[in-house]
Amino acid sequence: MKQEWKKSDFYFELPQELIAQDPLENRSDSRLLVLGRESGSVEHHGFREVTDYLSPGDCLVLNDTRVIPARLLGVKEDTGAAIEVLLLKRKEKDVWEALVKPGKKLKPGAMVSFGEGILQGEILEVVEEGNRLIRFTYQGIFEEVLDQLGEMPLPPYITHRLEDKNRYQTVYARYEGSAAAPTAGLHFTKELLEKIEEKGVNIAYVTLHVGLGTFRPVKEENILNHHMHTEYYQITGEAAEKINQTKQTGGKVICVGTTSCRTIESAADEKGMLKESSGNTDIFIYPGYQFKIMDGLITNFHLPESTLVMLVSAFAGREKVLKAYQMAVEEAYRFFSFGDAMLII
Repeated sequence: MKQEWKKSDFYFELPQELIAQDPLENRSDSRLLVLGRESGSVEHHGFREVTDYLSPGDCLVLNDTRVIPARLLGVKEDTGAAIEVLLLKRKEKDVWEALVKPGKKLKPGAMVSFGEGILQGEILEVVEEGNRLIRFTYQGIFEEVLDQLGEMPLPPYITHRLEDKNRYQTVYARYEGSAAAPTAGLHFTKELLEKIEEKGVNIAYVTLHVGLGTFRPVKEENILNHHMHTEYYQITGEAAEKINQTKQTGGKVICVGTTSCRTIESAADEKGMLKESSGNTDIFIYPGYQFKIMDGLITNFHLPESTLVMLVSAFAGREKVLKAYQMAVEEAYRFFSFGDAMLII
């Protein structure tokens, strides 16, 4: 019989001042807590020392999604009321599913203007969870208009303004489509990745477009009643081959971030093998889950009672993870998107 997990099983005390509000000047200057998956041992390092835990023949799996400046500030055309729109998912060429504020004012047929009419949006319908489908009209290329008018959709717990948009992007971000960054990857510089490759470690790029559901709190006390969000992923034949080969030759597959983990675990067959594939995943990983591929995980420190803490607990054991988090709090590690990192190996 499956153990029933309560949301409160994944609670820990987190002082507000440990929530990182700004990125460090140099990405790799962050700290690294290393947690032994079997032993529960904890070591403290600088992030650059992650190379000491990687061996020739291992494979690092990175999510190369690119965050779009998905936060648009506009006005309702008939009343001039201020409107905030957060793009979540492209449904077809110019139709997006979006989160809108204030929702009450935006019924189907309402028109919103952004950048003094450079971009216009018509509300088409209300869909699940109160989100809206919006059709946009504009001159030129949508991505360029968005780049001009949009802001980075920083998580709700970051209150500081981000001076440089690129700091909420990984250095290897390629395919546009995320409403949030795969933040474990923010610690890597191009130099550090080169050093890792020089060591004989393979790098496989997969894509998962991160949705804002990643920040949605778990409201149900019995976590099995939590409705998991869906996200689009893609795995190339090249990435699948690199990961499969690593498994076959006895190397470790180390995921950078919960998004890379969710991607390969969603796509793996019963034997833990991958092939070129794409689709939507709503995989919910919590303690009791049997990992098919992942042998190690680089991740940031997550919110109490979040699905991300549940995933990390599934990999290393709830008690070990909560104990490591307690030590991270005592040692004043920086938490969440712009915070420090943890390696579970």
